[in-house]
Amino acid sequence: MPYRLLADLLVVFHIAFVLFAVFGAALAFRWPKIIRLHVPAAIWAALIEFAGWACPLTPLENRLRTLSGEAGYSGGFVEHYILPVLYPGILTRKIQILLGIFVLALNVFIYI
Repeated sequence: MPYRLLADLLVVFHIAFVLFAVFGAALAFRWPKIIRLHVPAAIWAALIEFAGWACPLTPLENRLRTLSGEAGYSGGFVEHYILPVLYPGILTRKIQILLGIFVLALNVFIYI
């Protein structure tokens, strides 16, 4: 049971990180010091998408799920949790690159 709870908490943290990476520049209007946290987060999120890597939190979540007796999942966090909501189709390399461009472009626009 504690492993499942930890896996679920990790998913919540992961979603919060993704939202922060995508929309965190908007928080800089209210709290300018947050830029020091947001810029690396946005770069990391875009890099993950551009390179086609899985975030290190994904294997950790899968490991915790396995330890709790559940099955893990294949693919990355974005493919498993976000894309089924945003895109009913399969994640392609082109979509990953577009997601990376979107994160960077949105945040550059907000900062400008």
